[in-house]
Amino acid sequence: MARTLRASRLAAALASVLLLLGTATACGGDSGSDASETAGKDASGDSAFPVTIPHKYGNTTIKSEPRRIVTVGLTDQDAVLALGKVPVGTTEWLGEYKGAIGPWAADKLGGAAVPTVLKDTGTGPQVERIAALKPDLILALYGGLTKEQYASLSKFAPVVAQPKEYNDYGIPWQQLTKKVGTAIGKPAEATKAVADVEAKLAAAAAQHPEFKNATGVMATPYEGMFVFGSQDPRSRILTDLGFKLPEDLDAAIGDKFGANISKERTDLLDQDAIVWIVGDVAKDSAKLHKDASYGDLNVVKNGREVYIHETGDYGNATSFVSVLSLPYVIERLVPQLAAAVDGKPATKVEQPAS
Repeated sequence: MARTLRASRLAAALASVLLLLGTATACGGDSGSDASETAGKDASGDSAFPVTIPHKYGNTTIKSEPRRIVTVGLTDQDAVLALGKVPVGTTEWLGEYKGAIGPWAADKLGGAAVPTVLKDTGTGPQVERIAALKPDLILALYGGLTKEQYASLSKFAPVVAQPKEYNDYGIPWQQLTKKVGTAIGKPAEATKAVADVEAKLAAAAAQHPEFKNATGVMATPYEGMFVFGSQDPRSRILTDLGFKLPEDLDAAIGDKFGANISKERTDLLDQDAIVWIVGDVAKDSAKLHKDASYGDLNVVKNGREVYIHETGDYGNATSFVSVLSLPYVIERLVPQLAAAVDGKPATKVEQPAS
């Protein structure tokens, strides 16, 4: 799929993700078994290594504490940073930030060198550039490595690929953070980091009981109307806040993180709230409203739309959905959702500063 559509970065990112989706088998560990993660005692002073982590292509064993980590997964760097380590290499996805480190995570760099940024041109990881960084661990959890890509990377370092129990690009941020914690010898710190963010989500949900059992959906005007499914991390932001997704959402889009819907299925968008990630709020909302299949829905008439500018820091953080980006998103998204579902069509859903 070409990296086009509205010349927007989220559209390009979606196209890149769709290009990377693949299937595979094992290399660099035991193949095909369904082993649970195993580790040493913990990170409290006793050795946490060796550890064995199962994933889509088998099991990967990490024999000692990694010191040169490369993140191929598009958001994996945030979990590494949250747990006190700095990758030597990261993969660029959104925002074109220095070191591929968003502003919500920049303070975690401390005085460390900024990671080398790797780019995905639609053909997969830059294997030669990754090898030149001499990694002792490659993380590819929020990703879609193919069998061949996994095999190539495994020739020079242990690779932790995406888990098989979720769609490619479907691992929840909690599981990603905990798997990174196991891989780098900080499982206790990972558990705490997850619990801290989950507490923020729970507090926001408690402050807004109107979210409970309200229906919501995440979408973007990508080649029409692109809806994110239940396994996409963006959709999980809504469910973590108490919202319910449309009952037949996954049946409509199939076994994917998201898909375009036909005009006959815009009923999927007619929820208590819809969150649109767009390139230009004014232009994209006007274009959507001109389409009667969407503009005539109650979600529009009753003022229940939330728009997020995709190329700003807030939009990038919303798509990142990481242990570090989520607090940044909660602060901005929750007031918008509250305005959308307050039952008053006249209430304007304000745009945050960024």
